[in-house]
Amino acid sequence: MAGHSHSSNIKFRKDRVDAKRARAFAKLSRMITVAARQGGGSLDGNAKLRLCVEKARVLSMPKDGIDRAIKKGTGEGDLGDYEEVLYEGYGPGGVALLLEILTDNRHRTAADVRGIFEKFGGNLGTSGAVAWMFQRKARFVVDGARDGAVAPTEDRLLEIVLEIGADDVVSDGGVLAVLCRPAQFATVQQGLADHGVPLRAAELAYVPEQRTVVADVEVAQRLVRLIDALEDNDDVQNVFGNEDFPEAVARALEV
Repeated sequence: MAGHSHSSNIKFRKDRVDAKRARAFAKLSRMITVAARQGGGSLDGNAKLRLCVEKARVLSMPKDGIDRAIKKGTGEGDLGDYEEVLYEGYGPGGVALLLEILTDNRHRTAADVRGIFEKFGGNLGTSGAVAWMFQRKARFVVDGARDGAVAPTEDRLLEIVLEIGADDVVSDGGVLAVLCRPAQFATVQQGLADHGVPLRAAELAYVPEQRTVVADVEVAQRLVRLIDALEDNDDVQNVFGNEDFPEAVARALEV
């Protein structure tokens, strides 16, 4: 077990998610509704729904919005025939990108996503093109200060992680994240809560095992525009990348 420092990638991405909170809520609502339709409205009996709801709660999605999404999923309304798809591709600078898709029209979504990649200098790849660079993990991003709670230091968080049985702590641009196997999600989340660790994200994520350094600001800006455009697509639920922005590039992107 060790803490690893890459750059400001987690902070950069999470700050952008915060800025797009309304759109994030809309996508979470659809994920919750589809999960409830597929496996029922009970959190105890539907693991996928429980994960969606926990992610929504950490992002402070209003309870009534969560409840409405669950009721919609267990109601009689026609939601369409949604399927979950994983798209793979490359962005500017050779950055590997994995996209989690929830769509009721695979052909439409593929055409839309391919067009976005091409517009910003990337390309949509075939199955298996980049997935081998990532591992599926449960990831808990620690908030610096949430509702008056103070985040633990990295050393203290490592002690907590050892106690609750998580796998690792990564330090990314000053932001700490706890990683564990997906099957440990509920146990680790409860352990972090018991120790009063404030979170700004709790999710199943594709975590890169190797990084692609983007040292050119112009290339980084094109990559960010690509990621923004992908995240703005209603069918794209999550975008995971292996970009590594050096500190100077990360600062330039924040301007």
